[in-house]
Amino acid sequence: MKRRCAKEAVSWAAGKGIIGLGGGQTIGYLAEYLKEAEFKGQIVTPSEQTKEVCERLGLCVTDTEEVSHVDIAFDGCDQVDRCLNAIKSGGGIHTKEKIIGKMADEYVLLVDESKVAEQIDFTFPIVLEIVPEAKGYVESKIQEIGGRTSMRSRTLMEVWFAELKELESLDRELKQMTGVVETSLFYHVAAKAIVAGEQGITVMEAERRNK
Repeated sequence: MKRRCAKEAVSWAAGKGIIGLGGGQTIGYLAEYLKEAEFKGQIVTPSEQTKEVCERLGLCVTDTEEVSHVDIAFDGCDQVDRCLNAIKSGGGIHTKEKIIGKMADEYVLLVDESKVAEQIDFTFPIVLEIVPEAKGYVESKIQEIGGRTSMRSRTLMEVWFAELKELESLDRELKQMTGVVETSLFYHVAAKAIVAGEQGITVMEAERRNK
């Protein structure tokens, strides 16, 4: 299914000057298909692994800081709801991913149907990138809103919630905590999702309101 999803995305990149590629196996397959399609544009990526794959294939990789606009960006996720809000906690590079997503005219998620949920249910943690000195403070603020925390690294804090949360207010609360750089909750960032399932490819679309 990952290959099927990646192959569908190739046509979406046709004729684009600058595209963004995230991390993960599906994106790796997409890079291979872009090479087969003789993609001539530039690629920006937050993932060192994706960068290595693209360079090995002979695709043109440009540093993200050198661009201010991306025509279309593709990425995976851990879970996505019907409004295209997503959790992207696995890779720990969500701040860089979100920068590219915000620069893109369209931020497109590539997923198989098992990752689509009616609403984000917090099966996966929200990961916060934090300033290390803020660890104790942020932990206390998370406890105040009913969460528990564990540290993945000195700058990555996993936040778990036992109960469902209203995403708009949660997104705002987390970002307003002093010392939080970014979160792995992608609220109103994605414009579309290419979903691979047993019955083929479907496309989910949502109005993008948080560019």
